[in-house]
Amino acid sequence: MDNDTRQKPGTALAPTDERGASSRCWFLLHPIKSLTILFLVWKAVLFLVIINCPGPGYDTSTTLLLGPSQSPAPAKELWGSFGIPSISPILRFVRWDSIYFVHIAERGYLYEQEWAFGYGYTGLLSHLTAALRPTENGIGPTEVALVAVGISHLSHFLSVLSLYALTKTIFGAETNAQRAFCLVSAALHIISPAGAFLSAPYGESLFSFLNLTGFCLYLSAVFDEDTGRRISRDVKFLAAAVLFALATTVRSNGILSGCLFAYDAALGVARVITRGFSLEVMHRLFVVVLGGSIVALGMVGPQYVAFMAYCTNSDLSRPWCKQLIPSIYGWVQAHYWNVGFLKYWTVSNLPLFCLAAPMLAVLCQSAFSALQKPLAEQIYLSSARDASSQKTRLRQSCLARLAITQGLLAIMALTSYHVQIINRISSGYPLWYWYLASLALDKTKPSQPTPAGRHLFSAATQGMVIYGLVQAVLFGSFLPPA
Repeated sequence: MDNDTRQKPGTALAPTDERGASSRCWFLLHPIKSLTILFLVWKAVLFLVIINCPGPGYDTSTTLLLGPSQSPAPAKELWGSFGIPSISPILRFVRWDSIYFVHIAERGYLYEQEWAFGYGYTGLLSHLTAALRPTENGIGPTEVALVAVGISHLSHFLSVLSLYALTKTIFGAETNAQRAFCLVSAALHIISPAGAFLSAPYGESLFSFLNLTGFCLYLSAVFDEDTGRRISRDVKFLAAAVLFALATTVRSNGILSGCLFAYDAALGVARVITRGFSLEVMHRLFVVVLGGSIVALGMVGPQYVAFMAYCTNSDLSRPWCKQLIPSIYGWVQAHYWNVGFLKYWTVSNLPLFCLAAPMLAVLCQSAFSALQKPLAEQIYLSSARDASSQKTRLRQSCLARLAITQGLLAIMALTSYHVQIINRISSGYPLWYWYLASLALDKTKPSQPTPAGRHLFSAATQGMVIYGLVQAVLFGSFLPPA
């Protein structure tokens, strides 16, 4: 009697290929739903931790936003115009720099030192709060804080989707390994070391969304150029420049993304020198220079507004007005916040350098690896569309461009910033997420990660989760580091 090889009812044949394997994994079949669930769970945990921190915190500066007529004692009786308690829970998210953001959005820039805080972000908070809830007496801190927290959560979720789309653009999503890589990279962004700062009234989440979406459009334009779609390339280049400019108004380090256009401009000049003038080369060079100029407007625009406010009236003129390139941002950072080359290198700040060391190491290692090609080789996930060596070279070119901006960020944070902020401002740069995700993948056997890589990836993810939870407690209690 012949053996019956038909599948019996209630049993399933083991998949023998990647498509079969992916069909068994709900997460890979529904990546957006998977990311949404993880995002909601993580945000809910952080929210509960922050709002349940006891008391007003170590520092009571948040209560000063309420004014002398609203002391923190009757907090349970205070209700904002949105129907949310004034102290608990919304104003528990108003800690450290977010006090400045909320106060500036509430009544505009009043003091010179406040110009260190993103002009674009505070302007958005002010206009959006006023539009959503116009009142005769103006907007209050509770309303601003509520809108800011909403913007942060929405922007963070959209930036997760942007990173997922960017990863698909560069590496594809045709195979099981590629889909897993895209999903893991975006999931890492959810549990980013930025933690509570991506939920609070800070510009990090909005910056991350604008910057990552800008990268997505820019690199998509590079791929369009490879396929000869020049009109689409030009539109995406300029759209990316607009997003980078907006990101720069939110956080000044957005100007580093303009290095992408500087890189392309240098390539254009080199082509002119080596190959001579041609209509196509000059056209591309014009678009690139225009894009770079648009990015620069994100920095110049707010400086111009401040210049008109302080430097056109001789009675209000300040020392920075007489500088060769007058910049209120550079002045207040150096004069009021002691930001400058090696100024943060003091013995008392050594613990903060230790806190920032893991992220700085990951940023530098991933950038160096991308420039040296090993990273591209490690996360090379084969598919039908990657058969040509041209596609591989194009991917390497994209990673090298991103490495430049990320490497500059790490250098600036190490030498000139308050170094601990690298844990939160790094959230808007994709390369290091890919580096960590690559640790869990073996390019020859994507379903069997190398033991060393698996352990490093596990340690990194566990470290980010633990750090995020501890940071939420410290943040809600108004305790450093910030």
